[in-house]
Amino acid sequence: MKIQIINGPNLNLLGVREKSIYGNTDFESYLTDLRKRYPVVEIDYYQSNVEGEIINKIHEVGFVNDGIVINAGAYTHTSIAIADAIAAIKSPVIEVHISNVYKREEFRHHSMLAASCKGVIAGFGMDSYRLAVENLINP
Repeated sequence: MKIQIINGPNLNLLGVREKSIYGNTDFESYLTDLRKRYPVVEIDYYQSNVEGEIINKIHEVGFVNDGIVINAGAYTHTSIAIADAIAAIKSPVIEVHISNVYKREEFRHHSMLAASCKGVIAGFGMDSYRLAVENLINP
């Protein structure tokens, strides 16, 4: 089984940025633990601050991987293009958010991506990624 995790803008700063919202752990450390937890699953990771690069990665893996976990960051609330890319592929996609976006600013309450995704997981910190992987492994 092969799962692609895609993180969008500013998520390269996890562990440094707004620790009260996003925590103290950088994603690479979390990814190491996630891979140890699921040794029989190949978990690839990609992060970009550029919308078109995220779309290219979705196109690249969306017909061959068993699933995609995406945290598109702020693009969640603005990108019709990423939503269209998700709708165009065959792999199931789960949208994740570290914070509970519904407890935050009003503009974060709407996802452009959700309708094209299998599901949405939000508010469980970094564990949101594990919950998504778990769902892709055991649908």
